[in-house]
Amino acid sequence: MDDTRSLPRPTALVLGAGGFLGRWLTLELLRRGRTVAVGLRGGPAREAELRRWLGDHGADETELAALTGVTVDITRPGLGLSRTDESALSDVQDVHNLAARYAFGLSRAEARAANLDGAVHTLNWAAGRPRLRRLVHLSGYRVGRSAAPVHPLPAADADRLYRALGPYEASKTEGDAAVRVLAPELGVPLTVVNPGVVIGHSQTGEAGQYIGLAPLVEQLRTGRLPALAGTRRTFVPVVAVDHLAAVIAVAPDHDTAPVQLHTVLDPATPPLPELVALVARRLGVRAPRVVLPTGLVRRLPRALTGVEPEALTFLTEDRYDTASADALARAAGRAHPPVEELLGRWALRLAADRLPAAAPAPRTTPGTGATPDSDSGA
Repeated sequence: MDDTRSLPRPTALVLGAGGFLGRWLTLELLRRGRTVAVGLRGGPAREAELRRWLGDHGADETELAALTGVTVDITRPGLGLSRTDESALSDVQDVHNLAARYAFGLSRAEARAANLDGAVHTLNWAAGRPRLRRLVHLSGYRVGRSAAPVHPLPAADADRLYRALGPYEASKTEGDAAVRVLAPELGVPLTVVNPGVVIGHSQTGEAGQYIGLAPLVEQLRTGRLPALAGTRRTFVPVVAVDHLAAVIAVAPDHDTAPVQLHTVLDPATPPLPELVALVARRLGVRAPRVVLPTGLVRRLPRALTGVEPEALTFLTEDRYDTASADALARAAGRAHPPVEELLGRWALRLAADRLPAAAPAPRTTPGTGATPDSDSGA
């Protein structure tokens, strides 16, 4: 983007830096004294917007001087970097890949281009870094739990995967498997981060995005959430955006295994009906009392339920091992904020900001929202 490169040169690259989580990760890295390159689509205007956001959130002039913008396209080999931008990244040690397409209703080709091809292009580019320390890949909390990932998938297996999960989760599953299989072959130290539902800042509740669980708040506030899908024990775990950013930021400092996996979420998150009731109390509205089995919701017409079928796969009672992520959080000087306070701050902030009424409503499952790992990509 900017041809004027100030020393020292960036040692960390954040792909997807213009997204929800990417902004907070960039701020966290700058506050930790890192020199950071941000991979963005949209040219200088997008970089200027990010710099304004960082300044508004406390980044000082010295920290902003340690920021370099580069134009990237993860769907292209070599990340679509110009020669100038490629040269600016020659000292990069840590690559944080948060760039992806987080949406339902994508075509298979659209989802794979970003979430599979983009992951592989990033891995291949990282493998060529002469000073590489680690690649950190953002995945999803219900993705990559197999101890023996397979890549590439046989065509018949891939077809079954996409029929069962839909393009979003299936492409994230393929991308997760690809980096876990290929990284050891390429000699790339890899950390895979599987986050829960990323919600607001632990102290302010600020979210700045309106996917994930956020539509639930608007549905509750406007009396448009008559029922939930799932069971009384459905577990949709949350994590504060700044907590997740801190864990991702320190992973290269502490991870030593060739492939390291971390699930970052708050296991104290209440079951979904209790979570919704808590949010409803904070908003001063009534919570739905009816919980419909996902099998029933799946059989009903989407025009009637307003439910995106792809979202139903996220409604489970599964629990997750967070021990390694909790150790990283301690190393970062972080602990999960009390989850009820976090949910309350986030819900009130969303209600105060009034979710954009004119924006197209995301296709979500009542009570779940669009995605567990909510970022807006590059």
